[in-house]
Amino acid sequence: MPTIPSAHAIGAILLTAAMFYGFVSGRARVEVISLLTVTVIALGLYVYPLPGQAPTDGLKLAFEGFGHYALVTICALMVLGRGLVTTGALEPVSRVLTRVWRHNQRIGLIVTLLLAFGMSMMVNDTPVLVLMIPIMASIAAHGGMATSRTLIPINSAVLIGGMSTTIGTSTNLLVVSIAGDMGMPPIGVFHFTPIVLAAAAVALPFIWLVMPRLLPDNSVAAGHEPRRFTALLRLRENSLAHSLSRSELDARLPSGIELFGEAGPEGRLLVSGTHVALEEAMRVLGATAAPAWLMERLGRGYGETGEDLTVVELSIAKDSGLIGKGVRNANLAELYNIAILGVHRARRPWLGAPSVEAAADNPFDEGDIILAVGTSANIEVMALTENVLVLEGAKEIPRSAKAPLALAIMAASIAPASIGLVPIAISALGGAIAMLITGCVRVDRVGRALSTKVILLVAASIAIGRVVLESGAATWLSELLALGLQYLPPAGVLAAVMLFVTVLTNFASNTTAAAVGTPIAFSLGKQLGIPVEPLVLAVLFGCNLCYATPVAYQTNMLIMSAGDYTFSDYARTGLPLVAIMIATLSVLLVFTYGLY
Repeated sequence: MPTIPSAHAIGAILLTAAMFYGFVSGRARVEVISLLTVTVIALGLYVYPLPGQAPTDGLKLAFEGFGHYALVTICALMVLGRGLVTTGALEPVSRVLTRVWRHNQRIGLIVTLLLAFGMSMMVNDTPVLVLMIPIMASIAAHGGMATSRTLIPINSAVLIGGMSTTIGTSTNLLVVSIAGDMGMPPIGVFHFTPIVLAAAAVALPFIWLVMPRLLPDNSVAAGHEPRRFTALLRLRENSLAHSLSRSELDARLPSGIELFGEAGPEGRLLVSGTHVALEEAMRVLGATAAPAWLMERLGRGYGETGEDLTVVELSIAKDSGLIGKGVRNANLAELYNIAILGVHRARRPWLGAPSVEAAADNPFDEGDIILAVGTSANIEVMALTENVLVLEGAKEIPRSAKAPLALAIMAASIAPASIGLVPIAISALGGAIAMLITGCVRVDRVGRALSTKVILLVAASIAIGRVVLESGAATWLSELLALGLQYLPPAGVLAAVMLFVTVLTNFASNTTAAAVGTPIAFSLGKQLGIPVEPLVLAVLFGCNLCYATPVAYQTNMLIMSAGDYTFSDYARTGLPLVAIMIATLSVLLVFTYGLY
């Protein structure tokens, strides 16, 4: 019979249940619940310490998550991801995947899932996802599926891929090493890969076809037509578009771009399209949306001051000084060193027929929106002086000259951790520092890379995991589990062990699940006469079935901010996937080891 749980164990179980009920209910912000959890642990263990500990030990346990290596790793990886975004280092890969997505979104998603799965077999899960997040954000911005509908499926594929080899995750290595210390023969890198590949084949249709439908579209433009801007594109001297006919130009222009008339004098084209489509059109045609001399001057300014150029949308207010002026006589280039890229007309598109000259002279009116580029400081001065409103969604222009450097830093950070040379925490922190030193990420912009919600959630989950383990709650739960498994067939025993470890993984930590579950597997094997190896693999697999909560694994928390997910999004998609994987893996283990 299991022993009666201590008061601390009961308190830990109740606090864990209350914490996750708060997350699922959505009645309070994740940040508030996380801080309340840490506060309750700190106050409770200070007033009623664990046996043999002083009150200050409880404070250390409650707050050590804020300095834990896992939190440092996550923050460092966020900075690394920010460096890839600000330098545009992933644009070539993004463009290739974007072409696939434009051909067919379903094909694009399956290709992305398979790519993520394959990489995570040999590379740690976290770096793989760090690489994929900005790529998927770029694809979404270019008309692909919203990131809120792709990141959780991709994360699931990454986690399954990481489960398929002993080096896929640090948890796999932990389980294998504990089992080896307890006397089990060594397990090779690909020892259980066929089992996971077979289970992945069963789970993949759900991840690919069903999971995106269970997730909301959290994109800003959901349900709204994207804003279109009229722009005058200036072809560069070496642009191949100079020799193209109207039909040839139409064929080269990206979808969504409308071309008005023929090319004007000096190789100027009048077009209309969304901001994203205009950027693609400029890249394809070798053109600029502002005079080349002005863009060169803005570029030189960045080289001298280091201040980023920002593309921003400016709404003209009722009493703005720009009303009645056109692009040409507004003179924003000389007054504020700002370039106008395009104009969205709110009330009437043109005074007369659309033409190159009309684009420069058509006067602004109240409600018109200007697409402009300049430094944040100059834009702020211009907005105050001319009484225009800066709309949300400003976008920094990538510092493409540093893209190769950012990729090299990312590779240098991932490679040592992937082969086990150094922990991911050390290599990621070194890479983040390198991003800051080299200017790929500006020090004053680090805050944009970090998420307060994720930081507090990580700290609270580490604290609750320590309390569950040190209070004896995990041990009591394991004794309770062992009591009933003797009446189940081998497949049921394997499924029950996997389910128990999965619960620990999703509500405490995978390291706790590995540390508690592996000894249980050995004990059960001896008591029930079942080979130890399939039970150990059931523990290993259960430690990786961390799909149902954002705190289950650090990759879950990495995508929480990027996908604007709620706690229930993980549960709604993760619980069915957990059920599919447990059922499939249990059956495969039974047949692989002849337990039927």
